[in-house]
Amino acid sequence: MAIVKSFLVQWSDIALADVDHLIAYVARRNPQRAHELWRRIKSRADALERFPYRSRLVPELKALGLDDYREIVIFSYRVMLIVKANKVMILGLFDGRRNMDDILVERALALENPS
Repeated sequence: MAIVKSFLVQWSDIALADVDHLIAYVARRNPQRAHELWRRIKSRADALERFPYRSRLVPELKALGLDDYREIVIFSYRVMLIVKANKVMILGLFDGRRNMDDILVERALALENPS
């Protein structure tokens, strides 16, 4: 019998805020869709405990030589994460229709100038 390694999945504060904002936004228009979206996000995040490498490398970051950052795609949303040792840290959830470079610049500026 094969032993499957288990990973600890943690959400950053920013990622939790991303999910809260997204679900609240969707729920204003369609509460049932918001529930389904949350269920799908939760299910895919829970699967990272056993299969974190089923995620793909973030193409924009891989092009810069940053091979540690991974993502899972859920509908049109990208959940960015990093796998280190036996831990998966979920870093953020982004609208996949937006330019990732713009999003990362916004995040960097927000960290430098917190409101």
